[in-house]
Amino acid sequence: MSLESVPPKYAQLVQALQRRIEAGTYPPGSMLPSEHQLIQEFGVSRPTVVAALRVLREQGWIESQQGKGRFVRGRPAMAAVEPVRAGQAYLTSPEAGTPGELVEAGAVPVPNRVAALLDVPPKSKAFLRRRLIVREGEPSELVSLWLPLELSEGTDLTSGEPLPQGIRQHLQSRKGVRFDHIVEQITARMPAAQEVKQLGMPKNVPLLAVFGAVRDASGRPLVVVEVLLPADRHELEDAYPVA
Repeated sequence: MSLESVPPKYAQLVQALQRRIEAGTYPPGSMLPSEHQLIQEFGVSRPTVVAALRVLREQGWIESQQGKGRFVRGRPAMAAVEPVRAGQAYLTSPEAGTPGELVEAGAVPVPNRVAALLDVPPKSKAFLRRRLIVREGEPSELVSLWLPLELSEGTDLTSGEPLPQGIRQHLQSRKGVRFDHIVEQITARMPAAQEVKQLGMPKNVPLLAVFGAVRDASGRPLVVVEVLLPADRHELEDAYPVA
């Protein structure tokens, strides 16, 4: 689903139908209204209805039966599970709400992996904003925000003060960019000497590196979030339905 503050029409329709299923308006086993009925009632286009029904089917709320129609299955058990992904959490949560300190901000050469995710030439420069996050009084993770230089201009990303809003909201208000989706990658590697020092971790403990490449609706890369987590202090958990 889009990260925009106002969900797209298909997402709004998904939410409306989910609420009706949960309220018993469409009980398990009942037939869902036809595409035409949904178009007429909600005043949306057929592609919007088709997209919403696809999401509901993929999430397990409804099922399609050949030649009969779409039937309600009910609220899937997995619907209550909302995994918190490190990259998205950093993009949407206000910096001021997370204790930490700014350790670097400015134009620097991009590492090869980040260059590939931003779709820029290797060794070219991008803007970096890196914060050391502190939890329960101890260093917890290093969070780096990488973005093209032109996207950083006219923002408060060079400020040493934590932003009172999330990165998404800040860039949206200052630059008019629209985040649509995140492609996330997770790797493991041994820490560099500076990372060992900043995170106060043993040098023989690996790091979990989470890369979240944020793209607009056309697929154009906008921002890369890199989250470094000492493997002895963190574990990553996700949940998803079995198709």
